Amino acid sequence: MKDRLAAAGVLTAFLGLWQMVTGWGWVSPILLPSPLATGAYLVKAGQEGLWLSCLSVTLGRLLTGYGLGLAGGLFLGFLLYTSRLARNTIGLAALGLQTLPSVCWAPLAILWFGQTEGAMYFVVVMGSLWSLALSVETSIRSVPSLYLKAARVMGSRGWHTWATVMLPAALPQMLAGAKQGWAFAWRSLMAAEIYVTIIKRFGLGQLLHFGRELNAMDQVMAVMVVIIAVGLLTDRIIFRPLETYLRRTRGV
Repeated sequence: MKDRLAAAGVLTAFLGLWQMVTGWGWVSPILLPSPLATGAYLVKAGQEGLWLSCLSVTLGRLLTGYGLGLAGGLFLGFLLYTSRLARNTIGLAALGLQTLPSVCWAPLAILWFGQTEGAMYFVVVMGSLWSLALSVETSIRSVPSLYLKAARVMGSRGWHTWATVMLPAALPQMLAGAKQGWAFAWRSLMAAEIYVTIIKRFGLGQLLHFGRELNAMDQVMAVMVVIIAVGLLTDRIIFRPLETYLRRTRGV
């Protein structure tokens, strides 16, 4: 309860400062709308069903792109762990590519795929793939060698060692890598939707882009609030319960 009250106090202070800055005319409302104006747009867009339609489109793209990136990351991660040649070639490339901002892939994706859904999926996959692959490889390599020695003494070999020792021991760190990969995929999708605007289905990124084009800063701020809320809810609903389950089942 104390933690929740502290969080509520900080949020209230932030909103009060925001309202004070805009209400006293320190910043033009054209550049920064007040929290009341942002809240009014949030309510209005919700009543019109705008958030539901945009969120369904954006989350559908995110799940598809992140799913592809996760599958590719698992495959590459196992390959990097098992092959020294892959570590010295693909691993080196992945180490460099993961530092490349995902927005850099957007112009290339538009040239290759045009203003299509495929361009956005490409940006999401390239924005999350390399981080996921390196995370999987690091997670497996971090398994204590004592576990493997104990498994061999008890007769475990081959696939049995992988299924009953390696993967369970690496799973907590893999989950942390999956969480980081999701954050990369989420940011990549926002960048892709801002760039790819000539499309029938509008997501949050397109809504943010058109708010900027129309100089509707209340719309821009409202979309930013929704993006932050989706990130927080995903952590609370999906990743945090999984982390708690893994800690509880392992007695930590």
